[in-house]
Amino acid sequence: MFHGDCLEMLAETPDESIQLVITSPPYNIGKPYEERMDLEVYIAQQKAVIEECTRVLKRGGSLCWQIGNYVKSGAIIPLDIKLYPIFESLGLHLRNRIVWHYGHGLHAKKRFSGRYEVILWFTKGDRYTFNLDAIRVPQKYPQKKHFKGPNKGELSGNPLGKNPSDVWEIPNVKANHVEKTIHPCQFPVELVERMVLSLTNENDWVLDPFMGVGSTAIATLMHKRRAIGAELSDEYLAIAKRRINDAVNGNLRIRPIARPVYDPNGTASNIPPQYVTIPLTEKQLKVFEPKGKYKAGAKDL
Repeated sequence: MFHGDCLEMLAETPDESIQLVITSPPYNIGKPYEERMDLEVYIAQQKAVIEECTRVLKRGGSLCWQIGNYVKSGAIIPLDIKLYPIFESLGLHLRNRIVWHYGHGLHAKKRFSGRYEVILWFTKGDRYTFNLDAIRVPQKYPQKKHFKGPNKGELSGNPLGKNPSDVWEIPNVKANHVEKTIHPCQFPVELVERMVLSLTNENDWVLDPFMGVGSTAIATLMHKRRAIGAELSDEYLAIAKRRINDAVNGNLRIRPIARPVYDPNGTASNIPPQYVTIPLTEKQLKVFEPKGKYKAGAKDL
């Protein structure tokens, strides 16, 4: 975990060493952790980070850029549209424009209330990791069967579940969310889990250049991958360390990935927040041994 500008961290990261880049950069809307700037300056800063992330990304690796809207004088500018030409110019291939839908947020009075953001999923090359079975979701009609043809009477859907599609309904982290910290725009762990499980294998490296309070690192380490990230804020970095420490000790609560968002029968309430444990061995913990300000010490975790 690098304490400082992500460009400094990326400068020390070897070419094509990262399997998955996943992040949610600042949106340039004046949140406490960012300085609002001219949109063209913001785009230029994003371009510098995206270029470095592409350099360190493995051939066959994936890059997931989760982004929302820039708002000026009440008008919105979708940042994914502004940033897409940068990714295209670097030779990345857009596989999905994923809509992350959530049910709660600010209530607008002069336009429809925003309830989604997008994740641009790019790959570096045409041969890439995609583990669909690891992220299948329950079939809507699990007992549905073929009614004619050679498979008549057999189940028509995959018994492991269906493809989750490119619209993901996952609650955002608001005041009553079990994962809530002081960060105003925090990644839900299950959002990262879906990308980690589908786009990486065990022991792969996952990079988050704008780490915040560590949700990407937590989801990555939970599933026996390796995490690297940068954060400017002392406060957010301290929270990230504490959350990882809690997960190592089995004391971190997260929203279970299998819990329904809405269940009219109320049975979802029977699935409480789960306590997770990061399965780190002593050898794996050496990843966190101090090296200047580049990495946090294991005992700090």
